[in-house]
Amino acid sequence: MSASAAMLGVLGYVAVDVVLQLLPPHYSPISEAESNLAVGPFGWVMNVNFLGRAVTTLCAMVAIGQLGTVSALHRIGLLLLGVAGLCSGVLAFFPTDIPAAGAGLVAETAAGLVHLVFATLGFLTAFAAIVLLTRSLHRNALLPESLRAALIFTAIAMAGLLFLLLTVTVAPGLLGLAERICLLGILGWVFFVCAGMLRLDAPVPAPSPP
Repeated sequence: MSASAAMLGVLGYVAVDVVLQLLPPHYSPISEAESNLAVGPFGWVMNVNFLGRAVTTLCAMVAIGQLGTVSALHRIGLLLLGVAGLCSGVLAFFPTDIPAAGAGLVAETAAGLVHLVFATLGFLTAFAAIVLLTRSLHRNALLPESLRAALIFTAIAMAGLLFLLLTVTVAPGLLGLAERICLLGILGWVFFVCAGMLRLDAPVPAPSPP
């Protein structure tokens, strides 16, 4: 049940993000951070979405935890995944600051600073979690049908994170794109690993009578 909830949570989160991009004040998904969607007439919807992402991440943690505490690596990965989920929940209560065009990641208020710190911590812990858990899945031969997807989306998240670091230093106009690539990797990983959990839990058909 927790795996299904996590998968539905991922789909719902992406759907809300897409709809909000189409509504005023029409932030750019290429140059502006996703958190900007929480500022404006429909900002409360994005705040609810942040809370939904927190619940989604915690559901994924519970689902993957059903594999058992197979190793210290696995336990640390689950812990980091939980921290990432909690960080997402915090974002809903501390609105981001909208910087001037091309300014990159800056905080002008105390609330904006809290948002920036927890957003950064959330990205880093989520990425570390999927790296460790993917390694654990491979080492312990768990969810073999999901391993390829886990590796692909981990690589996407890594590319997004490196791209994000690049935008902070030399290409702030691509911040939104880099952030969304990183999110694609993390959320895609959650979706396909939880899909593997569902296949694992599926009942085996009874053999046909002779």
